Amino acid sequence: MLLTEIDHVAIAVRDLEAAIDYYRRAFGAEVAHREVVDSDGVEEALLKVAESYVQLLTPTRDDSPVATYLEKRGEGIHHVGYRVDDCAAALQAVKDAGGRPIDEAPRPGSRGTTVAFVHPKGSFGTLIELVEE
Repeated sequence: MLLTEIDHVAIAVRDLEAAIDYYRRAFGAEVAHREVVDSDGVEEALLKVAESYVQLLTPTRDDSPVATYLEKRGEGIHHVGYRVDDCAAALQAVKDAGGRPIDEAPRPGSRGTTVAFVHPKGSFGTLIELVEE
C-alpha cells in the first residue's frame, strides 16, 4: 500500500483570517503551521486534527490555481493530500495505473515536504496531492 495516511484536506477560502477565526471559534482549532508557497501562489494555514491537517488555502495572486478554482467553483474542498513514503514511486504508480499527473516529477512542497499533484480527470474527480515528509 503506497498511501500511508491522509496528510490533509485542503479547503479553498477567499478570506484566510476569517476561516482561521471560524475554525478557532467553532472547533477550538489552532494554527499549527502557516506558510506562503510562492510557487503555487497560495498562503496556507494548517490546523492539526489528530495526525492530519485541515489546510486552509487562499490565493496570493490572481493567476494561481486556487484563484481559478475559487472563481469557477467558489469556496470548498480543493484537494486531498495523501502521505506516501516515496513520492516518486507513488507518482509512477499513478502513471502506470493510467492516472494523469500534473507534476511530471516530485517537487518541494510546504513544511519541507516533497509533493506531486494528480489531475482530477484521472482520479474520479478528486485533485490528489502525494505528500512525502
